[in-house]
Amino acid sequence: MSELNGDRSAWLRCYRCWSTRLEAQVHYDAIIRVDPDSGETAERVEEVQEAVVQCLDCMHDQPHLTIDEGRVVPISERWERMVAGTPWVASCTVTVDQDQVETCSGPEAADSLTYAAFGDPGTREFFTHVRFHKHDEELIVVHLLVELYARSAEEATDVLEEASRGTLELTSLAEESRPPAHAADEAH
Repeated sequence: MSELNGDRSAWLRCYRCWSTRLEAQVHYDAIIRVDPDSGETAERVEEVQEAVVQCLDCMHDQPHLTIDEGRVVPISERWERMVAGTPWVASCTVTVDQDQVETCSGPEAADSLTYAAFGDPGTREFFTHVRFHKHDEELIVVHLLVELYARSAEEATDVLEEASRGTLELTSLAEESRPPAHAADEAH
């Protein structure tokens, strides 16, 4: 990681529009015991911190960045692919066990089906659109369009295969052009 800190400009920017105007939204949850005599916090039972870095110009989340010890840092397995790569759009199906799907109807269905198909990358890194799903006995087949960033078709395929939580069938994969860089004086 120390070699990356020498040139933060390589990764400390939006992967879509390359703006350096970023903000971190940190959500913190904790359960802390209170000392009954002093009223002071005594013991941290559980702490959860989640941070989302967002571009202020194009408003996209930056899944290649995270917060570590109060500092924005790149996620090593993602940042180069996302910053140096181009968008790839895949049409695919992922067949998962029905127990992996929390709900397949209502307002939560798309997120639930996406998470069942691709886990955290499906809901944090990829742009997904669930076209439809079908039940096949104990299985659910999720049909999706997925946009992800990669440096080649092979890398895009590898990323999808690694993220898949079931049997992945790739129907098509096409490279798209990168969105134009954001001008500093341009409004969102």
